[in-house]
Amino acid sequence: MTSARARWLALTAALLGWMFDGLEMGLFPLVGRPALRELMTTDSVNPQLESAVGAWFSVINAGFLIGAATGGVLFGWLGDRIGRVRAMTLSVLLYAGCSGACGFAAAPWQLATLRFAGALGMGGEWALGVALVMEMWPGAGRAWLAGWIGAFGNLGYCLLALIALGLNRVGGDIGRWLESLGLAGETVAYFTRNGNWRLLMAEGALPAVLTLLIRLFVPESEKWTAEKKSGTVSHWRGTDLLAVLVGAVVGAGVLSLWVVQIKADQPLPLWLRITGTLIGVALITVCYLFPSWRYFVRANLPGEQQTHLLGRMLLAAGLSGVPLLATWGGVMWVYNLVDVHVKAGHFDLGTSFTGDDARPLTQVSSAFGAAVGCMVAALAGGVIGRKWAYGILCVLSGATLYSFYAFYPAFFDWGFVLAAGGVGLITAGFYGWLPLYLPELFPTRVRAMGQGFGFNFGRVLASVGSLQTGALLGAFDGDYAKACSVAAGVYVLGLALVLFAPETKGKPLPE
Repeated sequence: MTSARARWLALTAALLGWMFDGLEMGLFPLVGRPALRELMTTDSVNPQLESAVGAWFSVINAGFLIGAATGGVLFGWLGDRIGRVRAMTLSVLLYAGCSGACGFAAAPWQLATLRFAGALGMGGEWALGVALVMEMWPGAGRAWLAGWIGAFGNLGYCLLALIALGLNRVGGDIGRWLESLGLAGETVAYFTRNGNWRLLMAEGALPAVLTLLIRLFVPESEKWTAEKKSGTVSHWRGTDLLAVLVGAVVGAGVLSLWVVQIKADQPLPLWLRITGTLIGVALITVCYLFPSWRYFVRANLPGEQQTHLLGRMLLAAGLSGVPLLATWGGVMWVYNLVDVHVKAGHFDLGTSFTGDDARPLTQVSSAFGAAVGCMVAALAGGVIGRKWAYGILCVLSGATLYSFYAFYPAFFDWGFVLAAGGVGLITAGFYGWLPLYLPELFPTRVRAMGQGFGFNFGRVLASVGSLQTGALLGAFDGDYAKACSVAAGVYVLGLALVLFAPETKGKPLPE
């Protein structure tokens, strides 16, 4: 029987891991544009600069999502093979190291590469932490636990924004403080120019300290240990992961279809991009499912059980993909809309705040609202049932996202900040619901892999959607309101998918 101390240590480590996940995910949306402008050119009046920055911004976001999807499968496999704790330690170390290294990037491609590599660890940590916590805590508290899981991820976003606001407040003092530590003036300028983006990225290495806590104090899941003793984990094979790497390469190919141009301002034909994307997503699905299928075969599972588990994984991917697609194809573009308003002078927050504070303030409001929304959605799932909670979230999220873009954002003021918090409150509720529901779909032997695939595969769809928002902006002559409100339509698909989902309220975790 797992002791109370062991459960609390596991929960503490996982919550901190998810908080740093949120900080990691929020870094680039917050500082990406000033970072890219610095890395690409010093000519701020270059008429092509904003277009190029926007293209790289979309590509790096999409690559990050592909990396997280791949990492969810890789580390999910690792968690079912070597244990939740050891795999989680490696995942945190990877995303912390890569995030810190982003502060030293010298070119956009380096930033893109490091973001992709860091996303591997970040995508894996989510599934591993959820599996560990849900297996170590009594079933009666799963709704509360799921709420805290989602809330802490969004508190990471909030913490990052508060740090950015703090850096804006101290201004030149931070440079003098760094010089007092013995750093040369050129080094200080290197880290503090263009909104302190390098300093913020370098601070992303701090979660590496968490690995020490995990390795020294957090015990392994007794459920997984029992599976190991029974010999079931030995059916996983490292050679199967080659298929996952192939899937990641295919994902990069899909992204390139939306980036490569035949010549300046002439992209590939639309029919080719759409056809290639559909084929690519199908191939990625097969590649990412391959390790699980081979495990099922080696474990001599009956054909019906194999089909059942693979179907559950695809269902989990669809249920996760709907909110992820809406988030990265609509919600995350709120920050770019903030930039548009500030640049145009549509800005009024009084005399205490400047345009540099606009993004952090928006992120604080959105993240705080999202943290509350995660708690409410998870608790609602525990009271009214998982399926009803998901369906209501789809209806409310679609209405909220459409309304925000279609009717409100004509000016950046405190009303805009509060409205962004409302969008976060409603649309982020899924990230409290998913850690409640996904563990209930899979038995212990494949729980980390099933969750890793289910939650993170949705990021593949979201990566394509992120690029489509850029295309829609072009189609709507840069009108964010019209382009991003289209993303609200994806919630209709969620309403259809949840009809096929099993209701798990009141049932124990599958063994």
